[in-house]
Amino acid sequence: MQVTTVGLDLAKNIPQVRGITAEGTVAFNKSLRRPQVLQFFEDLDPCLIGMEACGSSHHWVRQFQKLGHEVRLMPAVYVKAYVKRGKTDAIDAEAICEAVTRPTMRFVAIKTEQQQGVLFLHRARDLVVRQRTQLSNMLRGLLGEFGA
Repeated sequence: MQVTTVGLDLAKNIPQVRGITAEGTVAFNKSLRRPQVLQFFEDLDPCLIGMEACGSSHHWVRQFQKLGHEVRLMPAVYVKAYVKRGKTDAIDAEAICEAVTRPTMRFVAIKTEQQQGVLFLHRARDLVVRQRTQLSNMLRGLLGEFGA
């Protein structure tokens, strides 16, 4: 049974994977612990992996691509349309698996470590600037209470 498509819902602690064959039958639908994820995909033949774009997804994409898998990231908003019922990790993995095969799906560009590093610096600088502004506004208000 050759798995052609895998939907991976990263979740917070326990990722959920769902694999389907070319015929559309479910090959597996299981939960993994974070340390087990990479080993699971090492043992799997190269296939198409779909994931929602989130904080750690770019890291996982790079790891899976090293193993020879084709990986596509999708905005969570676009995957939501494929959720049939409820909100569980297994249902999300099923929706991701369905959405990644759609020809009209829009995918997120995968960032390199350098691109993520630059974004990290911009976010950190933005935070420092906002905190500096908050501090100066607070001090001005407090000094204003003393007539300064």
